[in-house]
Amino acid sequence: MTVIEPSRDDLRARIEALGPWFHNIELGGVWTAPDHFLGDYPAVKWRRFESAIPKDLTGRSVLDIGCNGGFYSLEMKRRGADRVVGIDFDEDYLAQARFAADVEGLDIEFRRLSVYDVGALGERFDVVLFMGVLYHLRHPLLALDLIHEHVAGDLMVFQSMQRGAGQVDVVAENYPFTDTAHFDGSGYPKLHFIEHRYSDDPTNWWVPNRACAEAMLRAAGFDIVGHPEEEVYVCRRRETPLGNAVYPASISRHLNDRPE
Repeated sequence: MTVIEPSRDDLRARIEALGPWFHNIELGGVWTAPDHFLGDYPAVKWRRFESAIPKDLTGRSVLDIGCNGGFYSLEMKRRGADRVVGIDFDEDYLAQARFAADVEGLDIEFRRLSVYDVGALGERFDVVLFMGVLYHLRHPLLALDLIHEHVAGDLMVFQSMQRGAGQVDVVAENYPFTDTAHFDGSGYPKLHFIEHRYSDDPTNWWVPNRACAEAMLRAAGFDIVGHPEEEVYVCRRRETPLGNAVYPASISRHLNDRPE
Protein backbone atom coordinates (compact mmCIF):
# COMPACT_ATOMS: atom_id res chain seq x y z
CA MET A 1 0.00 0.00 0.00
CA THR A 2 1.37 3.38 -1.01
CA VAL A 3 1.22 6.11 1.62
CA ILE A 4 0.66 9.55 0.12
CA GLU A 5 2.22 12.29 2.19
CA PRO A 6 0.10 15.45 2.47
CA SER A 7 1.36 18.44 0.54
CA ARG A 8 2.68 21.49 2.35
CA ASP A 9 -0.43 23.40 1.30
CA ASP A 10 -2.66 20.68 2.75
CA LEU A 11 -0.70 20.74 6.00
CA ARG A 12 -0.90 24.51 6.21
CA ALA A 13 -4.67 24.44 5.66
CA ARG A 14 -5.15 21.81 8.37
CA ILE A 15 -2.89 23.66 10.80
CA GLU A 16 -4.82 26.88 10.23
CA ALA A 17 -8.13 25.07 10.73
CA LEU A 18 -6.91 23.77 14.09
CA GLY A 19 -5.62 27.18 15.20
CA PRO A 20 -4.85 29.34 16.95
CA TRP A 21 -1.83 27.46 18.30
CA PHE A 22 0.12 28.34 21.45
CA HIS A 23 2.89 25.84 20.70
CA ASN A 24 5.02 26.64 17.67
CA ILE A 25 5.85 23.25 16.15
CA GLU A 26 7.34 22.49 12.73
CA LEU A 27 5.15 19.92 11.00
CA GLY A 28 6.24 18.84 7.56
CA GLY A 29 8.01 22.13 6.98
CA VAL A 30 5.09 24.26 8.22
CA TRP A 31 5.22 26.14 11.53
CA THR A 32 2.09 26.17 13.63
CA ALA A 33 2.62 29.56 15.35
CA PRO A 34 5.35 31.44 13.47
CA ASP A 35 4.21 34.82 14.82
CA HIS A 36 4.14 33.79 18.49
CA PHE A 37 4.48 36.79 20.82
CA LEU A 38 7.17 34.91 22.78
CA GLY A 39 9.14 33.98 19.66
CA ASP A 40 9.85 30.35 18.83
CA TYR A 41 7.94 29.11 21.85
CA PRO A 42 8.27 26.74 23.62
CA ALA A 43 11.42 25.65 21.76
CA VAL A 44 13.26 28.77 22.92
CA LYS A 45 12.67 27.70 26.53
CA TRP A 46 13.22 24.00 25.85
CA ARG A 47 16.72 24.66 24.51
CA ARG A 48 17.69 26.19 27.86
CA PHE A 49 16.85 23.12 29.96
CA GLU A 50 16.69 20.10 27.65
CA SER A 51 20.11 18.89 28.83
CA ALA A 52 18.66 18.41 32.35
CA ILE A 53 16.39 15.60 31.10
CA PRO A 54 17.88 12.20 30.14
CA LYS A 55 18.55 12.06 26.41
CA ASP A 56 17.60 8.39 26.37
CA LEU A 57 14.22 7.62 27.92
CA THR A 58 14.07 4.05 26.67
CA GLY A 59 11.99 1.91 29.01
CA ARG A 60 10.49 4.90 30.78
CA SER A 61 6.99 6.33 30.93
CA VAL A 62 6.19 10.05 30.72
CA LEU A 63 3.11 12.04 31.70
CA ASP A 64 2.74 15.52 30.21
CA ILE A 65 0.20 17.46 32.31
CA GLY A 66 -1.35 20.38 30.44
CA CYS A 67 0.18 19.15 27.18
CA ASN A 68 -1.33 21.95 25.07
CA GLY A 69 -0.36 21.42 21.40
CA GLY A 70 1.96 18.55 22.31
CA PHE A 71 5.44 20.07 21.95
CA TYR A 72 6.91 18.42 25.05
CA SER A 73 5.10 15.14 24.48
CA LEU A 74 6.67 14.94 21.03
CA GLU A 75 10.12 15.66 22.44
CA MET A 76 9.77 12.96 25.09
CA LYS A 77 8.75 10.37 22.50
CA ARG A 78 11.66 11.39 20.28
CA ARG A 79 13.93 10.56 23.23
CA GLY A 80 12.68 7.01 23.12
CA ALA A 81 10.15 6.93 25.96
CA ASP A 82 8.18 3.70 25.79
CA ARG A 83 4.94 5.35 26.85
CA VAL A 84 3.96 9.01 26.65
CA VAL A 85 0.58 10.25 27.86
CA GLY A 86 -0.45 13.86 27.38
CA ILE A 87 -3.44 15.28 29.21
CA ASP A 88 -5.24 18.57 28.85
CA PHE A 89 -8.75 19.81 29.59
CA ASP A 90 -9.02 21.80 26.35
CA GLU A 91 -10.32 19.74 23.42
CA ASP A 92 -8.87 22.21 20.90
CA TYR A 93 -5.37 21.71 22.29
CA LEU A 94 -5.84 17.95 22.32
CA ALA A 95 -6.90 18.02 18.66
CA GLN A 96 -3.73 19.95 17.85
CA ALA A 97 -1.56 17.52 19.82
CA ARG A 98 -3.09 14.45 18.19
CA PHE A 99 -2.63 15.97 14.76
CA ALA A 100 1.01 16.88 15.48
CA ALA A 101 1.78 13.35 16.72
CA ASP A 102 0.07 11.85 13.69
CA VAL A 103 2.04 14.01 11.26
CA GLU A 104 5.29 13.12 13.02
CA GLY A 105 4.38 9.42 13.18
CA LEU A 106 4.74 9.25 16.96
CA ASP A 107 2.67 6.92 19.15
CA ILE A 108 1.41 9.17 21.96
CA GLU A 109 -1.80 8.84 23.96
CA PHE A 110 -3.75 12.04 24.58
CA ARG A 111 -6.63 12.20 27.05
CA ARG A 112 -9.01 14.89 28.23
CA LEU A 113 -8.26 15.22 31.93
CA SER A 114 -7.50 18.13 34.23
CA VAL A 115 -4.65 18.03 36.72
CA TYR A 116 -7.25 17.51 39.44
CA ASP A 117 -8.25 14.23 37.74
CA VAL A 118 -4.81 12.58 37.54
CA GLY A 119 -5.89 9.90 40.01
CA ALA A 120 -8.11 8.49 37.25
CA LEU A 121 -4.98 7.43 35.34
CA GLY A 122 -4.29 4.79 37.97
CA GLU A 123 -0.54 4.63 37.41
CA ARG A 124 2.73 6.29 38.27
CA PHE A 125 5.10 7.64 35.63
CA ASP A 126 8.88 7.74 35.62
CA VAL A 127 8.84 11.34 34.42
CA VAL A 128 6.07 13.90 34.96
CA LEU A 129 6.10 17.19 33.08
CA PHE A 130 4.14 19.98 34.76
CA MET A 131 4.98 22.93 32.55
CA GLY A 132 3.19 26.27 32.48
CA VAL A 133 0.11 25.09 34.35
CA LEU A 134 0.37 26.13 38.00
CA TYR A 135 -0.51 29.80 37.50
CA HIS A 136 -3.65 28.86 35.59
CA LEU A 137 -5.07 26.96 38.57
CA ARG A 138 -7.41 28.16 41.30
CA HIS A 139 -6.01 25.48 43.62
CA PRO A 140 -2.29 25.19 42.82
CA LEU A 141 -1.01 23.42 45.92
CA LEU A 142 -3.81 20.87 45.67
CA ALA A 143 -2.62 20.12 42.14
CA LEU A 144 0.94 19.48 43.33
CA ASP A 145 -0.39 17.28 46.13
CA LEU A 146 -2.43 15.22 43.67
CA ILE A 147 0.53 14.79 41.34
CA HIS A 148 2.63 13.59 44.26
CA GLU A 149 -0.09 11.28 45.56
CA HIS A 150 -1.14 9.65 42.29
CA VAL A 151 1.20 9.94 39.31
CA ALA A 152 4.74 11.04 40.18
CA GLY A 153 7.04 8.05 40.33
CA ASP A 154 10.48 9.63 40.26
CA LEU A 155 11.29 12.79 38.30
CA MET A 156 9.05 15.80 37.91
CA VAL A 157 9.99 18.70 35.64
CA PHE A 158 8.16 21.83 36.76
CA GLN A 159 7.84 25.27 35.23
CA SER A 160 5.78 28.26 36.25
CA MET A 161 5.68 31.91 35.33
CA GLN A 162 7.16 33.85 38.24
CA ARG A 163 6.72 37.46 39.27
CA GLY A 164 8.11 39.45 42.16
CA ALA A 165 11.55 39.21 43.71
CA GLY A 166 14.00 36.66 42.40
CA GLN A 167 15.81 36.40 45.73
CA VAL A 168 15.11 33.64 48.24
CA ASP A 169 15.20 34.56 51.91
CA VAL A 170 16.30 32.09 54.55
CA VAL A 171 13.10 31.21 56.38
CA ALA A 172 13.08 29.57 59.80
CA GLU A 173 11.01 26.44 60.35
CA ASN A 174 8.88 28.24 62.93
CA TYR A 175 8.22 31.74 64.28
CA PRO A 176 6.41 33.05 67.37
CA PHE A 177 2.90 34.32 66.71
CA THR A 178 4.00 37.88 67.47
CA ASP A 179 6.90 37.80 64.99
CA THR A 180 5.60 39.22 61.70
CA ALA A 181 8.54 41.08 60.13
CA HIS A 182 9.62 38.15 57.93
CA PHE A 183 6.35 38.35 55.97
CA ASP A 184 7.45 41.73 54.60
CA GLY A 185 10.72 40.45 53.14
CA SER A 186 10.83 40.57 49.36
CA GLY A 187 12.35 37.09 49.29
CA TYR A 188 9.70 35.52 51.54
CA PRO A 189 7.53 32.93 49.67
CA LYS A 190 4.61 34.82 48.14
CA LEU A 191 1.83 33.72 45.84
CA HIS A 192 0.32 36.68 44.00
CA PHE A 193 -3.44 36.45 43.47
CA ILE A 194 -4.95 37.81 40.25
CA GLU A 195 -8.59 38.65 40.80
CA HIS A 196 -9.50 39.54 37.22
CA ARG A 197 -6.91 38.91 34.51
CA TYR A 198 -3.25 39.29 33.67
CA SER A 199 -1.92 39.67 30.12
CA ASP A 200 -5.56 39.60 28.96
CA ASP A 201 -5.89 36.03 30.24
CA PRO A 202 -8.69 35.34 32.74
CA THR A 203 -7.19 31.92 33.54
CA ASN A 204 -4.14 33.45 35.23
CA TRP A 205 -4.96 33.05 38.93
CA TRP A 206 -1.89 32.64 41.13
CA VAL A 207 1.67 33.65 40.25
CA PRO A 208 4.48 32.73 42.66
CA ASN A 209 7.75 34.48 43.27
CA ARG A 210 10.81 32.26 43.09
CA ALA A 211 10.86 31.57 46.84
CA CYS A 212 7.22 30.49 46.75
CA ALA A 213 7.65 28.19 43.74
CA GLU A 214 10.49 26.41 45.51
CA ALA A 215 8.69 26.26 48.86
CA MET A 216 5.51 24.83 47.30
CA LEU A 217 7.47 22.09 45.56
CA ARG A 218 9.14 21.10 48.82
CA ALA A 219 5.86 21.25 50.75
CA ALA A 220 4.21 18.93 48.24
CA GLY A 221 6.94 16.33 48.62
CA PHE A 222 9.41 17.14 45.85
CA ASP A 223 13.14 17.65 46.37
CA ILE A 224 14.65 20.14 43.94
CA VAL A 225 17.69 18.52 42.31
CA GLY A 226 18.18 20.95 39.43
CA HIS A 227 17.34 24.49 38.40
CA PRO A 228 18.53 24.59 34.78
CA GLU A 229 16.43 27.56 33.70
CA GLU A 230 15.01 30.57 35.52
CA GLU A 231 11.50 29.12 35.77
CA VAL A 232 12.27 25.40 35.47
CA TYR A 233 12.97 22.93 38.27
CA VAL A 234 13.90 19.27 38.07
CA CYS A 235 12.58 17.46 41.14
CA ARG A 236 12.52 14.01 42.66
CA ARG A 237 9.54 12.68 44.51
CA ARG A 238 10.05 11.77 48.16
CA GLU A 239 7.69 10.27 50.67
CA THR A 240 5.97 12.73 52.99
CA PRO A 241 5.67 11.40 56.58
CA LEU A 242 2.30 13.00 57.26
CA GLY A 243 0.93 12.90 53.75
CA ASN A 244 -0.39 15.99 52.01
CA ALA A 245 -3.89 16.12 53.45
CA VAL A 246 -5.19 19.33 54.97
CA TYR A 247 -4.68 19.03 58.72
CA PRO A 248 -3.65 15.37 58.96
CA ALA A 249 -4.93 13.69 62.11
CA SER A 250 -1.68 14.03 64.04
CA ILE A 251 -1.52 17.75 63.34
CA SER A 252 -5.18 18.23 64.18
CA ARG A 253 -4.68 16.64 67.57
CA HIS A 254 -1.72 18.89 68.20
CA LEU A 255 -3.77 21.98 67.30
CA ASN A 256 -6.63 20.89 69.51
CA ASP A 257 -4.22 20.54 72.43
CA ARG A 258 -3.10 24.16 72.22
CA PRO A 259 -3.76 26.23 75.34
CA GLU A 260 -6.46 28.82 74.92
